[in-house]
Amino acid sequence: MVKAIVRAAGQVVEAAGSTVGIRCGTEEPPHTTQRLSDSVEIRRYQQRIAAETTVSADEESARNEGFRRLAGYIFGSNHGDTEIAMTAPVAQQRGTTIAMTAPVAQSSGGGGDWTIRFFMPSRWTMDTLPTPNDDRVRLTVTPAETVAVLRFSGDRGGPAVARRTAELRDTEFEPTGEPAAWFYDPPWTLPFRRRNEIAIPVRPRTG
Repeated sequence: MVKAIVRAAGQVVEAAGSTVGIRCGTEEPPHTTQRLSDSVEIRRYQQRIAAETTVSADEESARNEGFRRLAGYIFGSNHGDTEIAMTAPVAQQRGTTIAMTAPVAQSSGGGGDWTIRFFMPSRWTMDTLPTPNDDRVRLTVTPAETVAVLRFSGDRGGPAVARRTAELRDTEFEPTGEPAAWFYDPPWTLPFRRRNEIAIPVRPRTG
């Protein structure tokens, strides 16, 4: 009983903190960073594991449905009835063939197939992660990659994501995959406190 009360209190505190963009102990995939400007940087990620699902719907509906399926998996809807810690960011990407990995790639407007991803905490492996109960959720290994990342706050609807994606595309980098949109905060976070990113796989610079 006491443990349940403490846990509930902790969840209330975390929810309150997330309203203003405070992420309490949320793990992010390890990476190295080379900052190019206030909003753009190059990151190098190592191989990591993700739980992902593909949804055929408009952008917002796909994101909501994909989040629901994946949240079910990490909150215990799996063969081990095991809870898995939430990480950040959540990734959404257009299409069913995904060359990049990382926390959502999307283009503006319309329906189609969208793949939503949760990256697994680093302590898990493909051998130790429980099998999802929902056969629409799959576990994948995403390869190491170098990405150009543009960070922004505020609106993260389709037009805003498309505008930021176009901004990042207008750079000197050579893309090697499709863009993704990465979201670090829940919908109730105050817009000006949200951390959103566009990430595009690029060829690593030499020299």
